[in-house]
Amino acid sequence: MKFDNYIMKKALFLLVATAISCNSSQKTVKESTPETSEIASEITYAETITESELKDHLYIYASDEFEGRETGQPGQKKAIAYLKAEYEKLGIPAAKEDGNYFQEVPLEVSKLPIGKLSVNGTDFPIGEHVLTFSSADTSVDEIVYIGYGIEDSDYSSYNNIDVTDKIVLLKSGEPIKADGTYVISGTTEKSIWSNMSESLTKRIEIAVDKGAKGVLYYDDANYSRFKRRFEYMKQNNSGRMEVVDKNAPEFYNLFIDQTLAVNILPTIETDNDSKVLNKELKLNFESANDKVSSENVVAMIKGSEKPNEYLVISSHLDHIGITGDGEINNGADDDGSGSVALLEIAEAFKKAADAGNGPKRSIVFLHVTGEEKGLLGSQYYTDVDPIVPLENTVANLNIDMIGRIDPKREGDRNYIYLIGSDKLSIELHNLSEEVNKKYMNIELDYTYNDENDPNRFYYRSDHYNFAKNNIPIIFYFNGTHDDYHKPSDTPDKINYDLLENRSRLIFYTAWEIANRDQKLKVD
Repeated sequence: MKFDNYIMKKALFLLVATAISCNSSQKTVKESTPETSEIASEITYAETITESELKDHLYIYASDEFEGRETGQPGQKKAIAYLKAEYEKLGIPAAKEDGNYFQEVPLEVSKLPIGKLSVNGTDFPIGEHVLTFSSADTSVDEIVYIGYGIEDSDYSSYNNIDVTDKIVLLKSGEPIKADGTYVISGTTEKSIWSNMSESLTKRIEIAVDKGAKGVLYYDDANYSRFKRRFEYMKQNNSGRMEVVDKNAPEFYNLFIDQTLAVNILPTIETDNDSKVLNKELKLNFESANDKVSSENVVAMIKGSEKPNEYLVISSHLDHIGITGDGEINNGADDDGSGSVALLEIAEAFKKAADAGNGPKRSIVFLHVTGEEKGLLGSQYYTDVDPIVPLENTVANLNIDMIGRIDPKREGDRNYIYLIGSDKLSIELHNLSEEVNKKYMNIELDYTYNDENDPNRFYYRSDHYNFAKNNIPIIFYFNGTHDDYHKPSDTPDKINYDLLENRSRLIFYTAWEIANRDQKLKVD
């Protein structure tokens, strides 16, 4: 269906939506009873966020016409076209200076490269004694061995050696004294450097920071894990979707087994001293990655008094698409609910702005792509091409699934899970609590804010890319349910009274952040 036909079908969708039960008869939306003229104006704007308009949007946005909105697929293109058209209709301009609502997010599906590594003329084809998951094409006449590749307060592998523009060889593990105690911990207890999952990224980051242009990583105990991943990708001809940062320096990351490690340095198992090895090394690995075209949608209302300070409100526009048997995953809750809530919140702020009532700070409405592929759209926005300066971004409010009820909460409907509000700013947490008490009286449930939450939801939605950049965040979430990531996540199962209620809470919180005198403290 062409996009122009959406408007023509809108009335039909509404008739269908009205006829279908939304699995909710008990209303929990707080009636607005302003006690002072101070809050009457924002209540007026919040009340423009309505069940009927949210339902109107969602029955289109989470319809079969959008084919599950998978990143880079035709359904995602229909989704971004819909969002753009709605912002144009509201008269809210694009955030980009060129007037384009779309922020191109270059992505690639990593496929196994083909090629080989050579040491002093001896070839090692990929998949036998060397593994890599990206292209590499270089030739050097020496390799710098740096032992464990550790940089710690009590130990450094980089003392008195320069690795700038060098390929470095390093091994897993950590140094041990003659008495059996570990150098770094000073006891018989291992440190995080003995944990591959925690330390591998740290070792690579240190090598990058030291100026190295590649790493040969030897870990005999875990080489089989990398090999299993390699073989799976080889057999399935598939890989992980990743952001392409054209400005990032090229860095080569290779995993080698014992045979190749000993060929380069026969004493590698016992030798921990850093040194330069006169070895001719050639890397010839050609990429076979598939490029993916995808976009974020970004609109903005300029602040009336502090236009160079920004509040970002975000949701992800994508979902998981069509299953192998042809069933469409509509993603009404995940994250159709957040997407349409963001449109309604934007409309409320636009009505306020048109009436001369703020916001004082600029508000960025950010719909990100690729969340289901690994938070890719928000990663690109924060790490590669922030449209507004991160240092001037005062907070991020992220909306991901706010239209349903967690089965654990059945019969106790008037709640929302809040995650991360106190991680970076106690001031934000307190503001959130005060706003809720002043306007809504929803139960703010912090179950998943626990540091020991096994679900690790704090790391699993787009707010995390802002938090890792030291920007205070709140993640609004209703919890998972039986329809999560299934074709049965459809708009008829949304609790539209709760969606309205929660969207208004987010609007009020954004209103306070945007209009307060001082920026939130990061503490």
